[in-house]
Amino acid sequence: MRAMILAAGYGTRLWPLTIDRAKPAIPFMGRPLVGYVAEYLARHGVREVVVNLHHRPESVRAALGDGHTFGVRLHYVEEHDILGTSGALDNARHLLEGDTLVVINGKLATDIDLGAALEAHRRTDALATLVLRENPKRERFSTVETKDGLVLGFGPSPQPAGASDNASENGGAGENDAREDVPLMFTGIQILEPRIFDFIPRGVFSHSTTHVYPQAIAQGERVAAHVAPGMWYELSTIRRYLDISVELMRREGRDVEIGEGSVVAAGAEVSESVLWEGVSVEAGARVRRAVLGAGVRVGRGEVFEDAVVVRAEIVRGAERPEKALQGEVHGANFVAPLPR
Repeated sequence: MRAMILAAGYGTRLWPLTIDRAKPAIPFMGRPLVGYVAEYLARHGVREVVVNLHHRPESVRAALGDGHTFGVRLHYVEEHDILGTSGALDNARHLLEGDTLVVINGKLATDIDLGAALEAHRRTDALATLVLRENPKRERFSTVETKDGLVLGFGPSPQPAGASDNASENGGAGENDAREDVPLMFTGIQILEPRIFDFIPRGVFSHSTTHVYPQAIAQGERVAAHVAPGMWYELSTIRRYLDISVELMRREGRDVEIGEGSVVAAGAEVSESVLWEGVSVEAGARVRRAVLGAGVRVGRGEVFEDAVVVRAEIVRGAERPEKALQGEVHGANFVAPLPR
């Protein structure tokens, strides 16, 4: 079975971490983010994986190689222009046609049982199966409308109920069922039959939930809904990236990720933080709930808390995306506070 990891986005909300590398290549739990996703696929028996690239593609190739470290064989497809979630499939159809296909968003951390979703898909004889989860906190994810185990359409985000913006985990409902009045959301995991390509426009930008599934459903195709329990996190912002990293590290009995070549001196205080490669934290420095990018130096007496820090030199001349955090240069570092 083959899979495609959708990973061509700019990662603008992860800026400034994505200045010098693509989002798929940012470190996450001791490996590149897309390597983490590839390992998830490998655990469920998927060995051939296509990754689409756009921004700084060389950083992804350097970080992931041929994929053997993560239990898969990787194939790369570059997009000159961003093509969208289904346009990406069209661009890679020469590598994907002919077999049932798993497609997964490249910014996820999950333990959802993909095997159970595949079994459910085989029973339905559907064009596609979307893996869904309950959204009891009514987070800002589009609602998926279902009936009798089938997807009917896609709606706006549910009205908030005072819940946190952070991604979360929940126990889920039974297969193809949801509790009354609890909205369902799409996890970014889907299982497709080869005839999906009959509904994907050729050579243009397109999104699955707006340009493909509604038209397929209107023509009588079955798009199945598989409501799954389990852990599910989405790493689209730096706040989410940090919070999720800390949560998963705690499950391993720690709260700091220290990248290759990084040094934390005796007498330094570092907690609930992610340090990329080549970071130096000197004695007397304090770092709490922060992300320190590659090569950052934290001097004696410096304090970084609730912030992302990168070397100022990589920010000079870089244009800040509209959705990115704002920050300031402090000495050799660029510091952007994280929103509460």
